[in-house]
Amino acid sequence: MTRSWVVGSGGLLGRSVVTELGRRGHEVLTSSVPWGDNPRARDVVIEDARRLHDVDNVVWCAGAGVNGTSRDEFARENDLLGSVLEQLNCGTFFHASSAGGVYAGTPDAPHDENSVPSPLGDYGHAKLDAEELVRGFGARTVIGRFANLYGPGQNLSKPQGLISHLCRGYLLASPVSIYVPMDTLRDYLFVTDAAEMVGDALDYAPTAGPGSTTKIFASGQAVTIGAILGACRSVFHRRPNVVQAASPLSAMQGSDLRLRSVVWPHIDRRTHRTLHAGIASTLNATRSALLF
Repeated sequence: MTRSWVVGSGGLLGRSVVTELGRRGHEVLTSSVPWGDNPRARDVVIEDARRLHDVDNVVWCAGAGVNGTSRDEFARENDLLGSVLEQLNCGTFFHASSAGGVYAGTPDAPHDENSVPSPLGDYGHAKLDAEELVRGFGARTVIGRFANLYGPGQNLSKPQGLISHLCRGYLLASPVSIYVPMDTLRDYLFVTDAAEMVGDALDYAPTAGPGSTTKIFASGQAVTIGAILGACRSVFHRRPNVVQAASPLSAMQGSDLRLRSVVWPHIDRRTHRTLHAGIASTLNATRSALLF
């Protein structure tokens, strides 16, 4: 049986990856990490890395940093990643990175794996630093640069996840602030679709040989923020309550983040969840979370 350790199994992507790999028959291993206590979290993850050093797959979905997080916090996250890598002798190490972070300032969209990264803030630079740590691991690695993920399980305490915040705002009748223009283009990927693609990548990676592979994980269909609001209106049967506001963080956001992948293209040949269906699923999950 394939043994896979998922780090960050309580997060949006990690939770779906755990479910997907279990569906595929993996023995899925997770860690109970006190992420709010940095020293204890570090001890737990490193100890588990020593204990599970020879698993078939490690899927790294950990990381609480977002745009606006301090450089020190990003440095701590990457220091932990580096320390874990030192303990491992696994088959494949999969690292979840951010397409939006690394391509925020890159011109000439749509961006693919040959586009030159150009971050606009500390978040994107930290993602590139983490990618370099993974490339230096010396074994088989896959770096997944993910589009905007959305779906059930988004952490609403983070200042990210527009669709989840729009669903929460609708349910609580509270306004949602938007800091970018309505014609801003984003690629939205439903989280269970993303998890299936991760599973396919782990299945395929051993046939690709050793070394590091960077792949964009995206739907390939970009939509404007205005179109997101229109889709939400269709699902909610009510216009979303939004307020356009100014924020210094808007300078770190790219205006055109259309994405396409030219690496392992067979993984992208799939039917993705439609935006309307994804919003409806997110709304139902958010309603349940607020009730309990």
